[in-house]
Amino acid sequence: MNFDYSEEQVMLRSTVRNFVDKEIMPYIGEWDSKGLFQPHIMKRLAELGLMGVCIPESYGGSGMDYNSLAIVCEELERGDTAYRTAVSVHTGLNSLTLLQWGTEEQKHKYLTPQAKGIKVGAFGLTEPGAGSDVAAISTTAVKDGDHYILNGQKTWISLCDIADHFLVFAYTDKSKKHHGISAFIVERTMPGFSSKAIKNKLGIRAGNTGEIFFDQVKVPKENLLGKEGEGFKIAMSALDNGRFTVAAGACGLIMASLEASVKYCHERKTFGKEIGKHQLVQQMIANMEAGLQMSRLLVFRAGELKNKGVRNTRETSLAKWQACDFANKAADDAVQIHGAYGYSDEYPVARYLRNSKAPVIYEGTREIHTIMQAEYVLGYRTDKPLNEMLPSWPFQVDSNLPV
Repeated sequence: MNFDYSEEQVMLRSTVRNFVDKEIMPYIGEWDSKGLFQPHIMKRLAELGLMGVCIPESYGGSGMDYNSLAIVCEELERGDTAYRTAVSVHTGLNSLTLLQWGTEEQKHKYLTPQAKGIKVGAFGLTEPGAGSDVAAISTTAVKDGDHYILNGQKTWISLCDIADHFLVFAYTDKSKKHHGISAFIVERTMPGFSSKAIKNKLGIRAGNTGEIFFDQVKVPKENLLGKEGEGFKIAMSALDNGRFTVAAGACGLIMASLEASVKYCHERKTFGKEIGKHQLVQQMIANMEAGLQMSRLLVFRAGELKNKGVRNTRETSLAKWQACDFANKAADDAVQIHGAYGYSDEYPVARYLRNSKAPVIYEGTREIHTIMQAEYVLGYRTDKPLNEMLPSWPFQVDSNLPV
């Protein structure tokens, strides 16, 4: 076991932290209060090579390991959940799924421009009547010659108004239940596609989240990802990658809550001494630190399994569940430490608390992950081999592919 960061990872963390401190932190309070997503941040991330940090260089990425993606997500969420979410969806849910399941033609057409940040990817699974119960989706894809005709809608889609490409899941044969779900690459410019943002969310207000609609959208058969009927497996493997980035981001939220609380502990005095001297405040600080360190270990353990090319559904589920719960508690304690000021937007901790709730719900609720972990331990659940796996790291160089 090696718990040291590589020199490249140390430099990466410093780069992302400096970017967040200079280009997100000074403005995020206003963006959050006004519900403004800033696309120029995505362009800056692309310029820094962070939109494809763990995508092989042969597909336009930076070629770093999967734990480097965790570092990026942790530092971005320290600034705000909205921009970690953007990278989670673009890289974790979309690009890594293309890397894992796509044909060479699909990777060249869609993955490469995404890894370079020229195009933005998103993910469409959740529907108004289908969240944890994926088999309850109602979107359909009917084969018609050289195309599939998509009809339906998705909701709670991050980057709904921003993304160029969407991974969309639809029934090609509803009689087969989840074995009849297929995955498609849908372009925003395809006729019949539309999107609409959701306003007045509890948290992640600076993020672009909403609905996408398909009205007789003609999708070329070449845009079928994997085979017909593999959509459920593809979606679950995508969630392994998405949950990994969410867990890493939760570490960043704990870190932000801890930094803000430590600063306030030294500034605020009660009963003649800094509030950090009071033992019950120290207890909250200690719990934040414990949550941060334990969550990081779970995240990097899952990342190392990804580096080895080993399936990590169980480990990633545990990391996502625990890190998000720790983040929610850390943000709640940060508000408590700030007292009445924590209940206002004068300090950032109210935003942290609002933002911390969504990750406890999306990409598998804490209840879903609790059941998963119990079923693993009891022997009721095992993970079958997948037809396709993420490539292990270091990535092999294919000299026949364009760079």
